[in-house]
Amino acid sequence: MDKLTTKEEEIMHVLWKLKKAFVKEVVAELPVPKPHYNTASTVIRKMEGKGYVKHEAFGNTHRYYPAISKEDYRKRYFSNATQNYFENSYKNVVSFFAKEEKISADELREIIKLIESKNNQ
Repeated sequence: MDKLTTKEEEIMHVLWKLKKAFVKEVVAELPVPKPHYNTASTVIRKMEGKGYVKHEAFGNTHRYYPAISKEDYRKRYFSNATQNYFENSYKNVVSFFAKEEKISADELREIIKLIESKNNQ
């Protein structure tokens, strides 16, 4: 699957939230400045071509829904980011967030407990 653009990701978040939606419902949920209906429709059709979205036909109208779960997309996106920006090292990811002060020592301890509990199973 090709990577989603920023606008496509915005639309995916709307579709994950709404589960199924017509283009006008997607546009209503998007932040200002809202894209024109035709623009949103074109973007959604491109997303369908990439395999992220499917549709149900109601005459000439289509209701769209995600073809990939948010969790599956998150795994794919994070795996790619880890590979491309952190030498495929989750240690480097955690170190980055620690250096940027985006994660606290308490949160790191929670992560360690989670890892240790998984290893003891």
